[in-house]
Amino acid sequence: MFAFTGKILRVNLSEGKVSVEDVPEEYMKKYLGGIGLASKYLYDEVPKGTDPLGPENKLFFMTGPLTGTISPSAGRYDVVAKSPLTGIWGHANSGGQWANQCKRAGFDGVIFEGKSPKPVYLKIEDGEAELRDASHLWGKLTPETTDRIIEECGKGFRVACIGPGGENLVKYACVINEKTRAAGRTGMGAVMGSKNLKALAARGKEAPKIAKEAEFKEVSKRQYDLLNESMLKVGFESFGTNMLIDIVHAKGGLPTRNFQTGVFDQLEEISSQALSDKVLDSQINCFACPIACGRKTSIKKGPWEGEKGEGPEYESNVMLGSNCDIGDMEAITKANFLCNDYGLDTISTGVVIGFAMECYEKGILTKEQAGGLEIKFGDADMLVELTEKIGKREGVGDLLAEGTRIMAQKLGQGSIKFAMQVKGLELPAYDPRAAKICGLGYATAIRGGDHMAGYVQGPSLIDTPFLVIDDSKIEDAFEVNPAEAHVLVDQENALTFFDLAGCCKFMGFLLKAEEWVELVATSTGWDFDVKDFRKTGERVYNLVRAFNIREGITRADDNLPARFTEEPLPEGPAKGMVISQDKLDLFLDAYYDLRGWDKETGKPTREKLTELGLEDLIPDVWG
Repeated sequence: MFAFTGKILRVNLSEGKVSVEDVPEEYMKKYLGGIGLASKYLYDEVPKGTDPLGPENKLFFMTGPLTGTISPSAGRYDVVAKSPLTGIWGHANSGGQWANQCKRAGFDGVIFEGKSPKPVYLKIEDGEAELRDASHLWGKLTPETTDRIIEECGKGFRVACIGPGGENLVKYACVINEKTRAAGRTGMGAVMGSKNLKALAARGKEAPKIAKEAEFKEVSKRQYDLLNESMLKVGFESFGTNMLIDIVHAKGGLPTRNFQTGVFDQLEEISSQALSDKVLDSQINCFACPIACGRKTSIKKGPWEGEKGEGPEYESNVMLGSNCDIGDMEAITKANFLCNDYGLDTISTGVVIGFAMECYEKGILTKEQAGGLEIKFGDADMLVELTEKIGKREGVGDLLAEGTRIMAQKLGQGSIKFAMQVKGLELPAYDPRAAKICGLGYATAIRGGDHMAGYVQGPSLIDTPFLVIDDSKIEDAFEVNPAEAHVLVDQENALTFFDLAGCCKFMGFLLKAEEWVELVATSTGWDFDVKDFRKTGERVYNLVRAFNIREGITRADDNLPARFTEEPLPEGPAKGMVISQDKLDLFLDAYYDLRGWDKETGKPTREKLTELGLEDLIPDVWG
């Protein structure tokens, strides 16, 4: 088999056994890899109603056919399980170097099942794998864990691990590889912690075999040449993802004070230039990356002077910064470092803290409930303190570790209206009142309030189309135009491909679909065209929707916080803007029509499932 190893590790943690399975080529052709293959296994092997933190849940680490090749930025891996934060499909994705080593060690992925009676980590090397005792690593932060495992296993190993956040079952704990790269969303680190699984260490020598090597090299070189001519590449190189902060603020949609407004009076303190001036040391590349959007940083003044790490990225900077009314770049960077050390999703952490600040401001969260703390907007020291308390589940951090939806359920008093989440997943750094189609994207994304499923922020913010879709232009981001729902559907289908192939979605923004299908075709030896590119993404998107339907999701869950539907933005370029429930319903109707989903229930129709070769799911979806 070309591009793939055709091998999957299955690890029974309860019994301490590791076995190797062959993956049928027809699985690869139908689901490609990454989240496609992982979600197929998840659907088949994790029954309805499974406790996400119970031993019956399974955890999947998967690569794609392009992972570990010379294709640009083909160094991604996906982590999939039922999410403890949302109760539906959970997914996190990360770059760096780990995925390349896993693939070169001889495996397309790993399936974990059961629960180990004691802490363990998995060592993978050149076609072999073994479980090792990790009792001495339990409680350690991710940097020390990584260093200790490399000492034990040898140079060249790459480590993906959890910190105390995952061990303490923080519902939005993440997986950290190479100390700073995060598979961040939906609590996959908590699933690892629930299984007493501390880490995976991988090293390998065998590069993936390519079907048409000369052609593959030629296509890859052409991609690099095209990327080097891209203006988006220049922006990412210069300022990383934080280049977006000035653009989003100019549109009036920068989350501030828990999304109460879309403009921030201290923007100049956390802008793209401010980050570069205050904390940037150098750029960081992921495997085979021609862009280097990562930021190696250090704190150069104040109480944390001398501390080093990576980030903050755009989402981290905003959610830990303006969303909490904080313009202290050193404190934001320190909180970001703590998230990496403890293994916490920076987006959820920032939204949770912002929510706690507003609840305290409104008297819903009392000083007594907060353990004597005054959790006020703008308190930079409190941001840092709460981040650490969440990682430890210490004091009020135990409440905050549950996520905004559970917090709102416990605190009551109408706080669910400004708990900024969809289906339990905290929202990212774009206010949909200033970019209406983003609201539709949040409402329908398959893992909850997610910006990367379709990334319609790009067409909404930037006047030139993102090239993965030829007609992805949004005419007016302030308007609800149901006809433009096709942009979201097209983007979701196309961008799902990158979570199947093992590639960075930024590459999807910079290159045309035609470039990517050539890479798949020449690497695998299959006939694979643009139609397959879109149809494979659509198939997997519907597979995951069917999983969520089986877990109880309905149209009623495809919704937004009442803050967006009832409260107009009070100031800035988007002043007065709201995305009313009536307008959102019009958007949803158009979206469901395009998707082939029933408008009453939100279920994929029998006809759509049959068209996609998913007819075996019909009994679960329709009874």
